[in-house]
Amino acid sequence: MPSFSVYCNMDIIFATHNEHKTIEARNIVGPNWHLKNLREIGQTEEIPETSDTLQGNALQKAQYVAEKYHANCFADDTGLEIEALDGRPGVYSARFAGEHCTYADNVNKALAEMKGKTNRKACFKTVIALILNGETYYFEGRVDGHIAEEPHGDGGFGYDPIFIPDGYEQSFAELGMDVKNKISHRGKAMAKLVEFLNSVQ
Repeated sequence: MPSFSVYCNMDIIFATHNEHKTIEARNIVGPNWHLKNLREIGQTEEIPETSDTLQGNALQKAQYVAEKYHANCFADDTGLEIEALDGRPGVYSARFAGEHCTYADNVNKALAEMKGKTNRKACFKTVIALILNGETYYFEGRVDGHIAEEPHGDGGFGYDPIFIPDGYEQSFAELGMDVKNKISHRGKAMAKLVEFLNSVQ
């Protein structure tokens, strides 16, 4: 059976292949925890996400890694909920435009469905499932905002070019990682995770 040696509680796996998420997470977690993603431990195939909730998908991924590698780990799932689209794409945000779609495909589909709509309110939600020493914990983050008429900025990833958080005039793709990590859904959830991890060191 594959194994990933966790020498102390300072080692942790982030159950993602997404390099953008990994970079954001390392920036938030800081030097106190040694974080590795799935690619870095040799887990190349995608982990199924078959739940109809963010929490369910996050837990599914975390449990898979914890059981296969006998390691402390966490996983997240994020959804963009657009009010005028009855909360879609929600849990299906990553594959809104199809199973093998790109970030640009998802953005274009969202903009196409929002064409002509005056209500552009939206929110991002992230749920993190942490499995630490066999116990499961959850951390949530949310940010409200609206959908822009067209993409702005070339930073970030996913829907960042079209999501403008409340209180700002720039999209997540324009604000830069430092600002985004302080105010974003994932940043808020990760901050709660890090606070908890530091409390149990």
